[in-house]
Amino acid sequence: MKNMNRPKLFKLATTLGVVFLLLCTPTLSLGWGAGGHMMTAQIAFKRLNRNAKRKTIELLAISIPPAEVTSKSKDFVSASHWADDLRPFPEFDEFKVRHFIDIPFSVDGTPLPADEPDNIVKALEDNVDILKTSTDKKAQAQALRFIIHFVGDIHQPLHAATRVDAAHPEGDRGGNLFKLKIPGTNGKLKDTNLHSYWDGGIGSFPPSGANFAPPALSTIAPAVALALKGNPATDPDLKLDEPFNFSDWANESFEVAKDVTYKGIQSGKQPSANYKRDALKAARKRIAWGGYRLAALLNAIWP
Repeated sequence: MKNMNRPKLFKLATTLGVVFLLLCTPTLSLGWGAGGHMMTAQIAFKRLNRNAKRKTIELLAISIPPAEVTSKSKDFVSASHWADDLRPFPEFDEFKVRHFIDIPFSVDGTPLPADEPDNIVKALEDNVDILKTSTDKKAQAQALRFIIHFVGDIHQPLHAATRVDAAHPEGDRGGNLFKLKIPGTNGKLKDTNLHSYWDGGIGSFPPSGANFAPPALSTIAPAVALALKGNPATDPDLKLDEPFNFSDWANESFEVAKDVTYKGIQSGKQPSANYKRDALKAARKRIAWGGYRLAALLNAIWP
C-alpha cells in the first residue's frame, strides 16, 4: 500500500464572507458513471438510521457553490454524482487527484513510479472530520456530497490501481490508456478504454444521457436489485463494524483490479464472454459493498 501520510487536501476559499472547504473535481477517469454512483447511493440511503437520514436530508437542502449544479441534486441519490458534475468548472481542476488512489503494479519488471501527493483515502478522512467536528453547515453540506461520491469511487477497482509496463512507466492512468473495442449501437465495434468500460458496469449500469446527463431515477432500482442479488450485507468480509477503514477499502479494490479487471484481457481487443461475466459479477459486488459501507459510515457519524 502506498504511504498514507499525505499533505492536507483542502484549502480555504471565501464566498460572501462564508468560508468553504473546496475539496475536489472529477478526474480524467470518472469513478463509475452517474448510474453506478446512484446505485450505490440508493443502497445506502435505504439503510440509514432515522437520525442519519434526517441529517443528510437537512444538509443536502443547503445551497452551496456552484449553485447551478447543486440545485439539480438535492436528494441523496442525485447528490452522488455531484462531484463529477463539477467538470466544467476549472477552479476545481487542482483537486482532480482526490477521486482516486492509483496504486501501481508492474507486469514486466518496470520500476514503479513515485508516490502521488494526494489521494481519495485522505479525502475521505478529511471530509469525515468535517462532518464530525465542523460547526459550519455549508462546509458540512459540501463534505457530505464528497463522501457520498468518494465512497463510490473508492470501490471502483480502477480508482485504486494503475498498470505499469515499459510502454507506460507512469502507469496506464487507472485503465484510461488501456484501449478496448466493444459493440456499438450500430452493431459495429467501437473504441473505448478499460476504465470507461468499468465505469459503465460492463455495459449494464443505467447509462448517462447527452452531455453526461444522469440517468432517470426510475432506472436505478432494477439495476440495484441485480447488484444486491448474491451480495448480502451479512458477508463478514464487509467489516461493517469498521466504517472508517478507508485504506482497507482501497487495498481491496486494488486486489480486485489485479485479479479481475486486468486479468484475461488484451489491450486493443474485444473482451471475451468469460471476461464480461466475471467483470460484471465483480462490478455489481463493488456497487453493493460501496452502498453497505456508505450507510455504515454515515450511521456511525450520526448514530
